[in-house]
Amino acid sequence: PLSLSYRGLTLVLTFLSYTSYHLSRKPISIVKSQLHPNCSALGTNPQNGSNSTTWCSWAPFDQDNYKELFGALDNAFLVAYAIGMFISGIFGERLPLRYYLSGGMVLSGLFTALFGLSYFWDIHVLWYFIIVQVCNGLVQTTGWPSVVTCVGNWFGKGKRGLIMGIWNSHTSVGNILGSLIAGAWVSSKWGLSFVVPGIIIAAVGIVCFFFLVERPEDVGCSPPLHHAASDEKDPEVATSDDRSSAEPKELAEEPEAISFLGALRIPGVVEFSLCLLFAKLVSYTFLYWLPLYIVNVAHFGAKEAGDLSTLFDVGGILGGIVAGLISDYSGGRATTCCVMLVVAAPMLFLYNRVGQTGIGTSIAMLIVCGGLVNGPYALITTAVSADLGTHESLKGNAKALSTVTAIIDGTGSVGAALGPLLAGLISPTGWNNVFYMLIAADVLACLFLARVVVKEVRGWYGCMARKRGY
Repeated sequence: PLSLSYRGLTLVLTFLSYTSYHLSRKPISIVKSQLHPNCSALGTNPQNGSNSTTWCSWAPFDQDNYKELFGALDNAFLVAYAIGMFISGIFGERLPLRYYLSGGMVLSGLFTALFGLSYFWDIHVLWYFIIVQVCNGLVQTTGWPSVVTCVGNWFGKGKRGLIMGIWNSHTSVGNILGSLIAGAWVSSKWGLSFVVPGIIIAAVGIVCFFFLVERPEDVGCSPPLHHAASDEKDPEVATSDDRSSAEPKELAEEPEAISFLGALRIPGVVEFSLCLLFAKLVSYTFLYWLPLYIVNVAHFGAKEAGDLSTLFDVGGILGGIVAGLISDYSGGRATTCCVMLVVAAPMLFLYNRVGQTGIGTSIAMLIVCGGLVNGPYALITTAVSADLGTHESLKGNAKALSTVTAIIDGTGSVGAALGPLLAGLISPTGWNNVFYMLIAADVLACLFLARVVVKEVRGWYGCMARKRGY
């Protein structure tokens, strides 16, 4: 009972932690349309009578190249995040987890708030925004390896797709809450759209500092068996289960580390990492550019566009759960991802063509596209990472799981940095070209998984043949 209580507390705290991380990342996409609105709709400048179309914009984003500047802001955060993710796991293994996570959350709150304080301090220097975004990107890498390691310490293998899919909804929940909170002030005092989320993530970080328990051993509970669910599938792993159950304390005290190259040699790590690169490219392009796209194409206000964009994340929650459930029953993680990505490509094309013809159509298309785009992304970062992180060569080591997860998510973060950057460069030529880029990325994601899909299909045929006595 005590162990179950701590497990529940761990799930809740890690869920809230990563929800607050995404909550603090979302405001920039909502505020973009306010930094460079169409001022002609407001009439003439009350100060000098000018009817300039940029008099109400926030310098330096009042220039004609404002989309490229927005892309630079996104890229500053995401490149720093991608680089930081590859080394974050190393620091996370060597520092007390509770301090590492809590400190990262407080610093994330500080840099998020600093972006919004530029409104109250009347700052119009591009480099200020760039530096704040870079610092925020670096400190936000503390989140994912920390929550994965913590959940791994308490739940061992934890590889069931349905449970991981539900837990991973923190990403979409954070995006939705971030959109709603930022939207509440975007049209009045957009600085509060950053300051309030900054305060929230810092507060959750303080709560984690006082209540998060890193390991079962810290409170006198037994560590989990990392391969408890694998004995029916792999006799060799079952043998290692016996050893781990006989010596749980020894394994917990002296976990075996794994090198970067050693993690890359695990079958499937490279394929899923490259697939996630392109899947995350699509997801983060929507995360950062969807509200502005809705404003430009559907001509909604900044708040309405922000609220409508949350439907994409509602679809993401459903997509992650459905992907986990299907992959559980089929046993084919790669095939599930590939099918969803294949269907996503034509749906993205349709959304761009007919998605803005009516509010009902827009709502339906956003939910469907969100599910198909974020489903594979959610599955790879959770259940697939757990599968690969509990490979027999790792002996269920939670630290090794953190390393593998950091490699996969770090590679995906490269795509997360490329997507918004490319969108900023391509969007001046027309939104159609942005969607063609997203469709091409979906196709490439499928191609990188082709070898793993073929392997899974052969495994199904082999299993069927054995059942039929061939």
